[in-house]
Amino acid sequence: MEEIILTESEEHGAFAAYLYGALLPAAGRGRGELAFGGGRVALRLSSEDGALFECVKEKIAEVVCVGYKYRYMQKRLAVCLPRRERRLLTAALIAADYAGDAAYVRGKLRILRECAVDGFYEFRLRALREKWDRIIRYVPAGFAADDLKKFCAFLSGESRNAIYVKGNAVYGENFTRLKRSRLTGAEDAETEIVLSDAGFIYCLGAVEESLGDFLQNYYAERAIFS
Repeated sequence: MEEIILTESEEHGAFAAYLYGALLPAAGRGRGELAFGGGRVALRLSSEDGALFECVKEKIAEVVCVGYKYRYMQKRLAVCLPRRERRLLTAALIAADYAGDAAYVRGKLRILRECAVDGFYEFRLRALREKWDRIIRYVPAGFAADDLKKFCAFLSGESRNAIYVKGNAVYGENFTRLKRSRLTGAEDAETEIVLSDAGFIYCLGAVEESLGDFLQNYYAERAIFS
């Protein structure tokens, strides 16, 4: 039986809750528990499956490269966009570099038994934050809504990822529910689609009018309605 303990500050309690929900199924016949105290949140996982370590690395990378990066960029992007478009721009910037960022984070984690996620982010990932700063400086203050649409069109044109939308839920490979947008503060179908680096979006049944308008505006040639 292997055991892993992950901790976070209460400020990032939503990240700990995300890790709990994502990792508990990976524990298989093991168990997991979430505890609060002393301004910290602790997640304890135990499993007989040796693959748990790799799953933990993957999910910590998601928390850092989506949750932490989203907060970091939202505070520093100097653009005059409405709240919704600013959210989508941040999601697009995350998606554009997610694979490289996540690989870097996993490489820094190595094999772990116990990890303070906030401490790991603060003390081991300075170079990653410096990279984010460079990207932020590339985004001009005059970046407008039309620029955002062009940027999303460029990203989708470079991607071969297929996702599926049913109602307000977004699914990826093997029809697995995608929930990374929770790390931005709230689960949201538009943000989820952008975060997924979608190349093709298959809508299974009717979608809400607002979501349909979003797909037509941002993924006009990549959204397939059934």
